Amino acid sequence: MQFMVFQLQANLASWGDVAVGEYRGSRDYPGASALIGLLGAALGLKREDETAHAALRDGYLFAVGMVSAGQLLRDYHTAQVPGRTSLKGRPHATRRDELSVPKHELNTILSTRDYRQGAACAVAVQALPEAPHTLDALAQALREPRFVLYLGRKCCPPGAPLAPQVTEAESAHAALSAYLAAAEPAAALRSLAWGDGMPAGVAAHLSAPRKDRLIRRRGWQFGDRTEHLALLAEDD
Repeated sequence: MQFMVFQLQANLASWGDVAVGEYRGSRDYPGASALIGLLGAALGLKREDETAHAALRDGYLFAVGMVSAGQLLRDYHTAQVPGRTSLKGRPHATRRDELSVPKHELNTILSTRDYRQGAACAVAVQALPEAPHTLDALAQALREPRFVLYLGRKCCPPGAPLAPQVTEAESAHAALSAYLAAAEPAAALRSLAWGDGMPAGVAAHLSAPRKDRLIRRRGWQFGDRTEHLALLAEDD
């Protein structure tokens, strides 16, 4: 079977978790919604194109092999935002629009945001019959993206080329292992995460819900899906 495999490496990455209050955590590796956003940016999809993003969600299966979780970096963050009453009747599609209100109507909000330093993973993508693009087309888009790519947040650009390849393999695990062996022989998969339907090639040690199934891209609405996780090697 055919897979498109690519790598994600960065000095900083932040893979959003469920946001509660003022805390914005980060998972060790990207979820399905982050990968859909990455592919959408590479293809040049605009955020308001809900139909195209839904086609990416329904057309592909994903598996993520974690090479390194990196180190945790916690940032104390402040930002200025207007109150809801200040925005009433005003356009606020951009950050500039938000800050165009009189200064005395701006409030300061505090939050804590997590990042991963030096994290690295590899991703395997499999196309379903209803996939809107071939795997070769996705690989070409990652080589020459239409929009700037980033790993979770705009301050987290890739630290290395994504180096996509389309390959034949018996499973996602086999595809990712062969990819890493060719690109970086010393690298090893620490864990493998995948969704329902993906031929993983390994048995899951844990299956749990993860709220990263894209519902509405523009409205930042996500639903639950089942994610399976296999632990493959211990960190040194």
